Amino acid sequence: MTEQKMAGQNQTDILPPDEEETVPGIQIHNLYKIFGPHPARYVQAVREGMTKADLNRKHHHSLGLKDISTDLPAGRISVIMGLSGSGKSTLLRHINGLIMPTAGEVLIDGQDVAKMSPDELRTFRRHKTAMVFQKFALLPHRTVLENAVYGLDIQGIPRRDSTKRARHWIERVGLKGYEDRYPSQLSGGMQQRVGLARALTNDAPILLMDEAFSALDPLIRMDMQSVLLDLQKELGKTIVFITHDLDEALRLGDKIVILRAGEVSQQGTGEEIVLHPQNDYVRAFVKEVNRGRVVRLRSILRRKSPERDWPGLRLPGATTLEEAARRILDTSATEATVLSRGGEPRGVVTLSDVMENILTREDEI
Repeated sequence: MTEQKMAGQNQTDILPPDEEETVPGIQIHNLYKIFGPHPARYVQAVREGMTKADLNRKHHHSLGLKDISTDLPAGRISVIMGLSGSGKSTLLRHINGLIMPTAGEVLIDGQDVAKMSPDELRTFRRHKTAMVFQKFALLPHRTVLENAVYGLDIQGIPRRDSTKRARHWIERVGLKGYEDRYPSQLSGGMQQRVGLARALTNDAPILLMDEAFSALDPLIRMDMQSVLLDLQKELGKTIVFITHDLDEALRLGDKIVILRAGEVSQQGTGEEIVLHPQNDYVRAFVKEVNRGRVVRLRSILRRKSPERDWPGLRLPGATTLEEAARRILDTSATEATVLSRGGEPRGVVTLSDVMENILTREDEI
């Protein structure tokens, strides 16, 4: 986090965000990936500063990931984003062992994926992770129902059990009545719902989603984001979602990791990234963001003066600035009490605080 002050406030008056403590679900430590015939030879050179261009020119190896360290919290949606070639899909594939690191570790439940035996890795993929792909990856000769039970077929689950589970998730993603259709008979959005139902039928605690909605039309994409958020409220899975779209990342992500050329450029909550971009690369991403729909009152509240009463208008800390401005104006108030998740007064915001933090200042561009 930078030391940059939020608009119109003394930083020492700002209370820390009212966040629940989270437990890491996936821990990634000092991860390097070099592609080529002898990748381990060049890890130390990269650690000492060899650039991606020099590694390619001098040694004909490609640097995929460099010193990635991040904790992705259990039961939350973590978004890994960046432009094409940033390494986001490569990083995702390290989580289920489809790609093995050149150095570093990926810990899930304390076990390093890179050190699993082939049998352990096979069991881990079948029971711990499920994946939703950009291109749907449905089996064209299988119906919707048969695609949904595919993962359980591999596990040897009897069809009488797997079919019941699959029908439940097909209905939950809005495809009841389409169980006997084939993928070619469905729209793109419907096919992606089948992919999501298949992943959920597998009942894995970790859901990996690689650009899952990027091939969809904008309205269908928004609809699928809503479906995912609604399901996540119910299920509380550990989801790692890959995207190149910041608006999607901000809508979905409890935590966002921004990659650039295989390195972490910045990571944190959407609010932290929007309010405190740490470099020009991230600043270019966030400068057009509608802050009013991203930043929440918990990030800008002030301490209350001891001699003053709490303002009568009370708003949850998770209220967006846009909604807070509307509520304050509707009640003809000038300030509001910000509440914790437990409903206790936590701080105060004024209408001026809200409006100044909605705007992007010239010195932040």
